[in-house]
Amino acid sequence: MSKPYLDPAEWYASLPTVFVSACMLLTDAEDRVLLVKPNYRPGWNFPGGIVEEGEAPHDGATREVAEELGVSVKAGDLLVVQWTPPARDRPRPVIHFMFDGGVLDDTAHIRLQAEELDEAAFLPWDIAMSLLPGEIAPRLAAGRLARENQRPVYLPNGLSDTGG
Repeated sequence: MSKPYLDPAEWYASLPTVFVSACMLLTDAEDRVLLVKPNYRPGWNFPGGIVEEGEAPHDGATREVAEELGVSVKAGDLLVVQWTPPARDRPRPVIHFMFDGGVLDDTAHIRLQAEELDEAAFLPWDIAMSLLPGEIAPRLAAGRLARENQRPVYLPNGLSDTGG
């Protein structure tokens, strides 16, 4: 006799779960990268954040950029997908999506969300790379490569699918 199927609610409850974040790679007319400095954790990051329940990653990136920077930028092409394992106090893996936000022509309209950000800066690529925490930095190089090649890059645990 075959084993009965689980009720859909039970089956879905038994599946592994992940956290999802989404950000944008934004540059200015001088090809400098926009990074933000959150006030709730150390280090610099990309504009973006956690995707809300039921929200698509590209919509989450668009919402987060609007909330954090006060600018309306629609998420463009998918550049990077990065998977990171559970670490320290985080009990689940995170899947990070990076979308192309393009070039911000009018940077004067940026207004920081004071509740979350202390600073934002357009920085040369090498300086931006040096300011990002180790687990986040590979996304910057991968995002640049993806923009150049017009092909998304997958980073399993920070390693690129192109050998980087």
